[in-house]
This record gives sequence, structure tokens and C-alpha cells, in this order.
Amino acid sequence: MPAEMEVRKMLVLFGSQTGTAQDAAERVGREAKRHRFQCKVEALDDYSVASLIHEPLVVFVCATTGQGDPPDNMKNFWRFIFRKNLPPSSLCQMDYAVLGLGDSSYPKFNFVAKKLHKRLLQLGGHPLTPVALGDDRHDLGPDAVIDPWLLDLWGKVLALHPLPPGLQIISPETILPPKFTFQFLEEEEEEGSTTCEEEQPLRDHPSELCPFASRMVSNRRVTSESHFQDVRLIEFDIAGSGFEYTAGDVVMIQPRNPPEEVQLFCRLLRLDPERRFVLRPTEPGSSLPAQLPQPCSVRHLVTHYLDITCVPRRSFFELLSHFSTDDLEREKLREFSSAQGQEDLYAYCNRPRRTTLEVLSDFPHTTCAIPCDYLFDLIPRIRPRAFSIASSMLVRPDRLEILLAVVQYKTFLSRPRRGLCSTWLASLDPQNGSVRVPLWVKKGGMKFPKDPETPVILIGPGTGVAPFRAAVQERVAQGKQGNILFFGCRQKSQDFFCREEWEALVEQGSLVLFVAFSRDQVGSRCEGCGDLQPLGGVFWGHMFSPPPLLWAGLGCEVSLGLRKERWGERFCFFWACKLNKAEAGGCRYNNNNNNNNNPAYLSCLLCHTMSLCQ
Repeated sequence: MPAEMEVRKMLVLFGSQTGTAQDAAERVGREAKRHRFQCKVEALDDYSVASLIHEPLVVFVCATTGQGDPPDNMKNFWRFIFRKNLPPSSLCQMDYAVLGLGDSSYPKFNFVAKKLHKRLLQLGGHPLTPVALGDDRHDLGPDAVIDPWLLDLWGKVLALHPLPPGLQIISPETILPPKFTFQFLEEEEEEGSTTCEEEQPLRDHPSELCPFASRMVSNRRVTSESHFQDVRLIEFDIAGSGFEYTAGDVVMIQPRNPPEEVQLFCRLLRLDPERRFVLRPTEPGSSLPAQLPQPCSVRHLVTHYLDITCVPRRSFFELLSHFSTDDLEREKLREFSSAQGQEDLYAYCNRPRRTTLEVLSDFPHTTCAIPCDYLFDLIPRIRPRAFSIASSMLVRPDRLEILLAVVQYKTFLSRPRRGLCSTWLASLDPQNGSVRVPLWVKKGGMKFPKDPETPVILIGPGTGVAPFRAAVQERVAQGKQGNILFFGCRQKSQDFFCREEWEALVEQGSLVLFVAFSRDQVGSRCEGCGDLQPLGGVFWGHMFSPPPLLWAGLGCEVSLGLRKERWGERFCFFWACKLNKAEAGGCRYNNNNNNNNNPAYLSCLLCHTMSLCQ
């Protein structure tokens, strides 16, 4: 590669599902600008992948989702880069580095980054560093890997692309320009302008850029009032949306911030919520946020776009320190943004799940000095939330239902922590007037068999039963038999979701139902296994003639992450069941007694697992 180039360019591409990889990519982009590179940071699917052959220096920052899947905003790139007809010398001119972000509690830890690094090498790319694997499970989070990796990366980059004569690295004390500038409208301009804050552009199909404003039909609590958790069955009217979904698909919902927190944010930053503005990009060629209207009010921006309830990341404190006019606040902010202060930051922010708004309240002198031009650099956008669809179009074609647990928990902070989307949805009451919720539908990862003779075994503790309700409704409507559902919850009288529906299907012979209630038992949580043992033969009879498709729902996946040390290997048994009987015998739950052929053992195992999930 040439030692110098006329224009020192770097491209940073990211694939991010929750925003962590995007935050890391933007950090790389900021450091690139400090090293005097012309740098562009883009999502992988927003970049024209065919232009990659012309890029001399690229950094890839990729998260891994689910069971080794790429994030949604890099799936098109993923399909393209693994095309078999790409020449092995396609990227021979490109120096590259790959940073992966994942969670080591999952079997396919950082699978996307590892596979991408290997593929770029196959296509002739020149790696600057070994692939870096950030781990969210580390005490210091991904930064434990990112910090030393960046030092190594810049050493290699500057060796190939030294600074131009007369220029030095921009000091960390110098603040970089914002992404956008606000141009506030005067009163006469506001009167003459129009806004489309409540309008939707006409599009062929609802999407994130143009969600369908669905009318909420009902919002019913399905746990008893005395139960500690509030779970809702929410029904939406989707007539005229053009949606087509099947069992296993998901609905994406765009939440919003509560009015009282919007008002507090505006008061802390001394912003007039009714003031309107237009955005201007500071760099040529940069695009404006597609989700925001132009012009836009401050209230609309804070309500619908800025995620003021998220837990702020390290970059937030780094940028915030530049605006501080108070010595004590500035010193603390710099400590939180330093590598040495990450344990303190974790104790202050991550462990108690302190929100951005609460942090701003804790640093009042700094907060009131924040220039509004830096709001988009400080605070990420509100990301849509995904929910498994809990209904079938074959039963009710103009309706869509979700089963939602309202997230609320305590930390050592005085105020309980609340989930943004679930709290907002639970607060909506269609009986008090028309309620509209922006949503769109996406294909899910669950695929159910088309062969009517293939039985399905569904394991869905708690709200993990939601996609299986859709599957059972769909299969019954299609006349398919062999529907076996294992459902577990705490108490039969408190949180047995959709009880009447399941019992009706059992009575008509369309469903075989196994249930376990962990808190209704006396003594050990798995004593209820005895209730299922007589039914073990029924289950075992479906196991291998013909081989069934087996799905474990969200409740099991969440429990796998939380309780891996306790019973993670037992969960693998379920996936082994859909392979073959011999592999099932490898489960250590049976203590190598080779008794997994016993139907009572299998039903006992499933019941025990459902109890642990609760």
C-alpha cells in the first residue's frame, strides 16, 4: 500500500441492533477526525457496498444478535459480501480492522465479527490488527477491549498514513464540530411554514421511516390485580395497513417519552418546547434524520426522537465535560469518561440503571450550558421495540395482538426503573378516546412446518408463549394436528395467560397442553413434575414418529442468559430433541444414568425447566 495519499480518508461502517456498535463506531470516527482523516461513519446497509473496492482504509464495527445473526442494518451487506462469485482479489487494495461487540454468555459469541474478518481476508483485504472481541459481560463492558485495540489501531494506521507535514493530532481538550446545527425560526417564519409532524408520507408499505398509525382496540391486563407483574394483552386494528404476517413474525413499535419527562428536559436545558427549527448538516453530503419532520418543534424532537430515558454511555460524559462551567462537575465528568474511571461510572450509571435525564439533573450547571447544536451528538435516538405477534391473521385478519409484560423494577435509586415502551403502552386507554400507535411488521426467525403431518412441540413459559399462541391459532385454522404446548408460570390463579383459550382447544382435541405452576407447589420448585409424569408417554409418542419441530420461547431464552451457570446445559436438551434421540442422551441432567428413554424423565425435565424460568 502507498505510504501517503493525497487525501487521507477513512470509512467506518457499523452494524448495530441496540446502538452499542453505533456508539463505538462514532467513537472511532471522532478519533479519526482528531488524527486528521476525512472520515465518514455509516450503517453498513446505508453504504453502497459495490464502492468498497475503492476504499483504502475501512474499520468495521459489528454486533452479533440472537444466535449468531447480523443486526438488521447490515443484513443486505452480509448477503452481498458472502456471494460466492466475488473474486478473491476484490479487496486487495483495502486495509481494514474489525471490532466485534457481543455477549460471552451466548454460544456464538461475536460470531459476526469473526466471520466477517475471515471473509475480508478471503477477498484479499489486509488486516491492520487481529479481530477485537468486545464483551458486554466484562466488568468494564466492551471498553475493556476497545481501549487497547484503539491504541494499537492508531499506531498501525499512522505508520501507513502519517500526519501531513505541519499538522498534529487534535487535542482531546478541543471539542469537535456537531453533526447538525439548529436554525430556529422567527415568529413570522413559523407562521409561514408548515410542518408534517403528525402527517405520514404516502408509501407502499409501512416501515420504520413510515410506520402505520394503528388504532388501539383494547388494552387488557391478563394478570390478577394482586400479582406483582402487570402483563397486558393489547389488540390493534390494522385494517388498511397492508400488513401480511404469519406465526413467528414480530411487530415493531416506536415508543415516545412521557410528557412530564419531556417538560423536565426542556426546563433543565432552558429550551422552549414550542419553538420550531430546521436542521442543517455541518458536513457536506451528510443526511438529516429521516424520522424528523422539517421544520420541527423542540417538543416533537424530545418526545419522539431523543432517548432521554436510556442509560448514557461513556461518550456522553466525555462530550458533556466540554460544556461544563463548574469545576467540580467538570472534574467528575472527566473522571467518568476516562479509562481509569470506568468502575466508578459503572457503579454510578449502569448498575442502578440511571437514565440520561437523571444524569442531567445531577449536573445542573453543566446541563444548562449545553448548546442545542450538540443534542444529536449527546443523546441517541429512541429505537423501536420488537414484540412477538400473539395472534393469527387466519383467525382475525384485521387485528394484531401482543402479550406485553410492563417492565418495572427497583435498584438502590428511590424511583423505580420503568421500561419506556411497555410503560407507555400500558398507560394508553382506548376507552378514553382514540389511541394511535406507530408500528410496522417484520419477518421473524421462527419458521413452522408446512407439512400438516409434522407435529410441533412448543415450550413457552410466561410471556414467551406469545408467538406460540399465534402458531397454535394458525395451525388449528389450517386443520393441522400434533400441537403440543408446554406452559409454565408462577400460579394458576395469577398468571395463567390465555387459560380459557387453551382449555377450549384442548376440549376440541386441537391441542395437547402441559402446564406447571412453580409457586403452587409445596417445598421444592420441581415437585410439580409428578403432575406431568402420567402424560410423558403421550409426549414421547410424538417425539420421533415423525420427527417434530421443537421451539423454545422467549422466556426460556431469557432464562438461559440469566441462569446459564445454574442450568444452561439442560436447555440444550430441547434443541437436541429435534435432532435425534442419541444426542438427547448426552444431556448431563440425567447424571449419565441413560434414563432419558423414560417418558416420565422427559416430562419431569420440561416441568423442572418451566419452574426454573419463573
